[in-house]
Amino acid sequence: MRLSALFVAVAAAAATLAPVSTAHAADGYDRCPDGHYCMFSALDGNGDMVALRGDHPDLTTVGMNDRAKSDWNRTPWTIYLWSGLHYTGCTAVTSSGPTGKGNFYPTYRDFFSSVQFGGPGGPGCGTPPGEDG
Repeated sequence: MRLSALFVAVAAAAATLAPVSTAHAADGYDRCPDGHYCMFSALDGNGDMVALRGDHPDLTTVGMNDRAKSDWNRTPWTIYLWSGLHYTGCTAVTSSGPTGKGNFYPTYRDFFSSVQFGGPGGPGCGTPPGEDG
């Protein structure tokens, strides 16, 4: 009997000394791992996310075809976003570095179907009228 009372007292003391974690899960753009190109289904890095490390000719395979509204390029590569599957249609560019994060122009939300790391890219989609800054 004494042994089980001692065990309960030690277990209770250990439980009160356990460290409490104040860390929280990453959200928004911060979910994108270093070295990846990430696309998000909502603005400001919210919604569903895909993190890519190489070319993707068909974003349907990762559930992001015609669904992306924002992105972050955390790679050393320039990313070419193609309007069509298998690198067809027109392209828009996402630079690497601090300028490679943000929301797509409204015209280009839910628009892209394939992703190419590096070049050569294709005909530019251009800046939509009235959305030049």
